[in-house]
Amino acid sequence: MSISPSSPQHATLSPIDDEIALFLTRMRKGWAQYPSLSSVSPEEARRIAEIVREPFRQGGPVMAKTQDLSIPTRHGAMRARLYDPGLPDDAPVLVYLHGGGFVLFSIDTHDRLMREYAHAAKVKVLGLDYYRSPEHKYPVAIDQVEDALGWLKLASIGIDPSRLALGGDSAGGNLSLATAIRMRDKGDGAAIKGLLFNYAGFATECSDEAEALHGGPGSVMDREEVNFYFRNYTRTPEDLTNPEIYLLKAELHGLPPAFLVVPDRDIIAADSFEMVERLRGAGNVADSKVYKGATHSFLEAMSMSRLAREAIADGARFISRVLGRAGA
Repeated sequence: MSISPSSPQHATLSPIDDEIALFLTRMRKGWAQYPSLSSVSPEEARRIAEIVREPFRQGGPVMAKTQDLSIPTRHGAMRARLYDPGLPDDAPVLVYLHGGGFVLFSIDTHDRLMREYAHAAKVKVLGLDYYRSPEHKYPVAIDQVEDALGWLKLASIGIDPSRLALGGDSAGGNLSLATAIRMRDKGDGAAIKGLLFNYAGFATECSDEAEALHGGPGSVMDREEVNFYFRNYTRTPEDLTNPEIYLLKAELHGLPPAFLVVPDRDIIAADSFEMVERLRGAGNVADSKVYKGATHSFLEAMSMSRLAREAIADGARFISRVLGRAGA
């Protein structure tokens, strides 16, 4: 992976923010009560992850309506959830894809984050519970997101399908961009007005510099964990260089505006810096903001972290700007 001169590897790194450090301490305390995820089945790992993450999704905005849905896809029915902060039937929508390395997490772990975006951006938010790896490897999740966007055109769920933003964190950001590129190539991407990437992973490898700076004690994710996730997601070693997975190799022209949330203490921060350059080089509008002292997954600390709340507000302003408000 090439490293941008503006990336954290070439800047003075901030110490981990005190509030985020507290969040990490509490998170690690939760994980310590269970076996390591590598020692249990994927199903059990997900169960543990749901329990450990549960306290951090409590509280936050109350929705006027929350609707659980089942969306048909070529791989079977997919669970989804629509968050409505109290908007009319012509409301724009953010389709949000949770992170978790293609293996973990769900619309339940990310419930509060999606409510925060719905409330702050004044849009409806549709969370998708795409099928996870290793049981469902590439390209299943992308297929399902693509199918869901097609379904939205005909579904009567109180949204305007012509005003849609697509976003996600970590692996969810990867899936968001891969789907947007597919829709562009099909000539069907006009409805996607914006892309929100929260510490997204766009490459299938980490640099030595990133590992040295971010892979030691106190890190949220190290190189072996990155490799673990992509080994689970891919079918063959050749998939690791597939531009639908290794998105820094993709053709990036003709995409909607993007906003990238970049924590400077994240092992994959260089992915975001390079992606901004490549998106701009391909003629797209791409903006980013670095959150000093923030780590991978820091948005989950929203209940206790000023930095997390700032990043959510920044993303919400971007969504509101590209989608407009209901009734507009």
